Amino acid sequence: MSDITAQQISQGAYINPINRLKLMSANDWEIFTEEWLDLKNSTYLRTERLAGAGDMGRDIVAYITNPRSNPQNYEWDCYQCKHYDHALRPSDIWVEFGKIIYYTFKSEYPIPKKYYFIAPQGIGTSLNKLLQNASSLKDELKDKWDKRCREKITTTEKVLLQDGLLEYFESFNFSIFDSIAPKAIIKEYKKHEKYLVRFGGSLPSRPIVSIPSEIEDLRYVEQLVKSYNTNSTDEIVNVDDISLASHKGHFEDARKSFYKAEELRMLNRDSLPDGIFENLKENIYDGVSSKSREEFDNGYKKVLAIESEAVKIPIESNPLKDACQTIDKKGLCHHLVNDKKLTWVEDDE
Repeated sequence: MSDITAQQISQGAYINPINRLKLMSANDWEIFTEEWLDLKNSTYLRTERLAGAGDMGRDIVAYITNPRSNPQNYEWDCYQCKHYDHALRPSDIWVEFGKIIYYTFKSEYPIPKKYYFIAPQGIGTSLNKLLQNASSLKDELKDKWDKRCREKITTTEKVLLQDGLLEYFESFNFSIFDSIAPKAIIKEYKKHEKYLVRFGGSLPSRPIVSIPSEIEDLRYVEQLVKSYNTNSTDEIVNVDDISLASHKGHFEDARKSFYKAEELRMLNRDSLPDGIFENLKENIYDGVSSKSREEFDNGYKKVLAIESEAVKIPIESNPLKDACQTIDKKGLCHHLVNDKKLTWVEDDE
């Protein structure tokens, strides 16, 4: 029992990402594949999911060149998503080969540079052998055409493999067809911001953000100076005048906490969907907003009271909770000052 973690008790046993793929619905599988293709933005201009009837054999289109510039001869790759309870077999997809051949023959769209089958259960041995041998694939499809393709490519006509279509078939480059293994997709998807949301696991180490040697010209610094002025008989004109030990120590701590909270923002940016850091800030604001409306003897006492209140706020519902430290909550207060959500001393004072 000592090996059981709190996370397992609250969420259940860990499920391997490969097995999680198998639990997806067919629609979620297409959405997931499109998310994975987001990572290939250096290869593709954009991707487009053509779900439902009328896709003419294309689930996800990945444009290499702009189709608007050359509608008849743009470059693209096709990602065909197949979701079955078994490894993909030739019998599952004969018609998909037929659709690509028929619709490119009809000039509905150009021949893709590559056509990938994507399946959560992977590709079976028989299909894998065919995809590795373009000549065998061509011969097998020709043999299966009448049974598997003739009446299944479109509901508007029987597609007979004869005359011009047969000639086109014979010259077609069957080596464009290929597959990508689920484990290869998951390996690449680990870089996606939604990886932890989809597959769980621990957050990566937070990035280290150094405190700049030059004091920044930001609102939270200006507000801290104003707050110190309300607690000192000696006027502090700028940060260089912060010489009193109590204020200097707090100022250094405040800057440290500000950049510690910045580390959380960067962790969100690199490893989680957008908005989680902003949600965490909002959580802190909700927890201190009432306190911030109370009357204080001076601005500095208000700063200390709000920082003290912030560290008490539970953040268990936020995905950054395991990375968030006490100092981060204080730093988030200073981020909120930067955002003009909190104010230590009114500007007209």
